[in-house]
Amino acid sequence: MALELGMITIDCANPQGLAEFWTAALGVTVEADYGPFVILARPEGGGPAMAFQQVPEPRAGKNRVHVDFGAPDPEAEVKRLVSLGAAEQARHSQPGVAWTVLADPEGNEFCVAGAGAH
Repeated sequence: MALELGMITIDCANPQGLAEFWTAALGVTVEADYGPFVILARPEGGGPAMAFQQVPEPRAGKNRVHVDFGAPDPEAEVKRLVSLGAAEQARHSQPGVAWTVLADPEGNEFCVAGAGAH
């Protein structure tokens, strides 16, 4: 038996609003909108789809799971994501890799590092 990562689902208050941010961030479209559950199309290069599920409670504390993205020019990508509505949270580095922690418009954290570093 082998598992395959098919979708990453993020809990949120406003699925359509969060989908608007992530479609711009990822360059994809909305595949399905069921009101409280929105699914984005998979990225052209492959990888899992993202979905947004409405929940009644606000996010509390640090995410227990987050998504890491790689980019050829992480500095430019961080600036682009901030211009779309993300908020920079922190910068970290270890030997051979540096990454920036961002939060989407609802406060869900994700990271951007150099391509191949994630």
